[in-house]
Amino acid sequence: MGMVSEFKEFAVKGNVMDLAVGVIIGGAFGKIVDSVVGDLIMPMVGAVFGKLDFSNLFVVLGQIPAGTGATLTDLKKAGVPVLAYGNFITVAVNFAILAFIIFMMVKQINRLKKEAPAAPAPAPAPTPEDVILLREIRDSLKK
Repeated sequence: MGMVSEFKEFAVKGNVMDLAVGVIIGGAFGKIVDSVVGDLIMPMVGAVFGKLDFSNLFVVLGQIPAGTGATLTDLKKAGVPVLAYGNFITVAVNFAILAFIIFMMVKQINRLKKEAPAAPAPAPAPTPEDVILLREIRDSLKK
């Protein structure tokens, strides 16, 4: 079997296509969660903790060159090593929210699977006339 035909057989399997769709939707959904966390949740959390902006929480690990700004972006552009734990907090909150939403989705899907009514058993097909006659003949020969 040639490599091209083997790849084609692999690529058109149902599970591969389902996985590809899941990855694409997951990527788009991840962007939505990033926006919810960055634009809605983290500003509220920052307001509760006194106008705290998590994206600018960092510890400088090296020397700051003269004339460099004091923001995380300026320090990174200047090549100063920084420990950006504020970004980590934001990513951790993103993960927690995403994991919770996925948990709720899986829980709902499992609940719907359990509630799906079982299909009624099909009615038995009527016995053909010739089979009935053959049974009668058999039964009369046994007597």
